[in-house]
Amino acid sequence: MTVLIFTALGLFLGLIIVFADKKFHVIEDGRIKDVAGILPGANCGACGFAGCTAFAEAIVKGEAKPNLCTPGGLSVAKRIAKYMGVDIGGSVAVTAKIHCKGGLAEAKNRAVYDGIVDCFAAILIGNGHKECEYGCIGFGSCVKACPFGAVFINENRVAQINYEKCIGCGVCVSACPRKLIEVSPESQKIFVACSNHDLGAKVKKYCSVGCTGCTLCTKAVSVAGAIVMDKFLPKLDYSTGENFIVASRKCPSHSFTDLVKVRPTVNINTKCIGCGKCAEVCPIDGAIEGKHGERYSVNKNICIGCGLCIPTCDIKAMGIWGALVYDSQHRSSQNQGHIS
Repeated sequence: MTVLIFTALGLFLGLIIVFADKKFHVIEDGRIKDVAGILPGANCGACGFAGCTAFAEAIVKGEAKPNLCTPGGLSVAKRIAKYMGVDIGGSVAVTAKIHCKGGLAEAKNRAVYDGIVDCFAAILIGNGHKECEYGCIGFGSCVKACPFGAVFINENRVAQINYEKCIGCGVCVSACPRKLIEVSPESQKIFVACSNHDLGAKVKKYCSVGCTGCTLCTKAVSVAGAIVMDKFLPKLDYSTGENFIVASRKCPSHSFTDLVKVRPTVNINTKCIGCGKCAEVCPIDGAIEGKHGERYSVNKNICIGCGLCIPTCDIKAMGIWGALVYDSQHRSSQNQGHIS
């Protein structure tokens, strides 16, 4: 009797399982697996989804464009778009940028930290050991978080980005307790590498590269409103078309960072009639020299390549010369020699 009862119970439960399987069975779209197979499998979250499979599911459902995969880049986006028969969508290359460069040589410490080598842990003990309460702590929480090895702590004990490895996934952003890291378009080569909101006199006491809020950069732009001050810090408006080269060079505390290590310079050719308009608008003293009525010349050692002088030349006797060359070590140099 016991055997019969358990046999009947097993058959009954088995029937329930079969019914439930057929009733609630979800047919998985095979395209999800195919799209996930095209993705690089980094699971970095740069696309805004919880891993590559979730992103693939969103693409198949039409909830996401194929161009959101930063590690895969354009080639992966094209393959997915072709497979799904959809538009690839527009995309802008982005990279991480660190808004602080005050390390051992530039920023003072107010205490010696002896504890867990972690930025969040250091913040809990008196808000860190640095005199600047806005600066990089330098314990590498962002380094540990980066899945691509694109962040490192340099010899000056400040976080730095390896732009050959950075894909702009943004994982490092949340890993910084002081919110010093920002992901922005790769084309924005010049930015303010400081996050300090203290008044200038106070900043000077503990950091030699900290922004003092002097506003000189706001006066150095050619487009009105391209830089405005926000809580004693310059805020750059890239939509204005300003290149910010002059502003970055005019900063007395060198708070700007220019990712272009060597910029090309201006050249004046033999068509020059010596009107002198170029010298009048040049923001750097001595960069353009000459006598009225004679051909002017450019001091290549001083010229910063801002290009402000070029539109002033009515006869088109000026141009930017000197192509940039980058090697595998991310060093840069100008082509050897030039034509005067």
